[in-house]
Amino acid sequence: MEENCRVLATDYRCSDIDTACGYVTDNLYDLRGGYICFSNVHTTVMAYEDPKYREILASAGIVFPDGSPIVNEMRKKGYKNAERIAGPDFMARMFELTKDKDIRHFFYGSKQETLDKLSAKLSERYRGIKIAGMYSPPFRELTEEEDEETVRMINDARPDIVWVGLGAPKQEKWMNEHKGKINAVMAGVGAGFDFHAGTVKRAPLWMQKTSLEWLYRLIQDPGRLFKRYMVTNSRFIYYTKIKKR
Repeated sequence: MEENCRVLATDYRCSDIDTACGYVTDNLYDLRGGYICFSNVHTTVMAYEDPKYREILASAGIVFPDGSPIVNEMRKKGYKNAERIAGPDFMARMFELTKDKDIRHFFYGSKQETLDKLSAKLSERYRGIKIAGMYSPPFRELTEEEDEETVRMINDARPDIVWVGLGAPKQEKWMNEHKGKINAVMAGVGAGFDFHAGTVKRAPLWMQKTSLEWLYRLIQDPGRLFKRYMVTNSRFIYYTKIKKR
C-alpha cells in the first residue's frame, strides 16, 4: 500500500480495497493487538476538533478513508490512486478472501438478534468461513471485572480478526482501550453488522458510487443522523475549502 495522506488532522492510507484486504490478510500477525479504522467525514471532523479522538485515530495501525469527500481531498494532494474503502465493503472482501483459509472471525457489538441473523447470512453466503464467536455487550459501560472477562472470552476463542460494531466514536475508543489486550487485529466497522445481517438496507450501488450514500442513510434515520451529516459535512467543507484559503 502507498504511504499516508493527511486530510485535516488524520493520516489516511492510500489504497484500493483489493490491495488493502490482501495486505491485512498477509500481515495478520504483525497487526495483532492493534486496530484498523474506517474514518468518514463525521469522524474526520471530530478528530480535527477533538485532540483526544485525534490521538485515538493516530494510534490505529491503519486508517482507511470511508468517504468520497476525503478521497477527493487525497487526490487533490496528488494521491491519484486513492479509493474509498468502506467498512462493510472491506468486510465482504475479507470474508471472501478468508472463507477457505484458517482465519477466524469474532464479532463484538450490536444486538443479539442481529448477530444471530449475521451468523446465518455469513455461513450461507461465505461457505467455509470460520466464525470464532459473537458477543452482544450490554448497552452500558462494563465494570472492570466484566471487561476483563470479555477480553478473556474473546482471546479464548482464538480469533484472528475481531470486527467491532459499536458505532463511532464508541468503537474507536473501545479498540484504543483494548490495544495490546486483544490477541487479534480489531476493525471498527460501524453499521457493517446490520448491512451484512440484512437488518438495515444499504444504499443502492449507484448512490454509493455517486457519493449519495449519506443521503440514503439520512432518509432512513433522520433523527439520529441529521446533525452528523448536515452539521459535520458543512464543517468539513469549511475546514477544507474556506479556512485553508
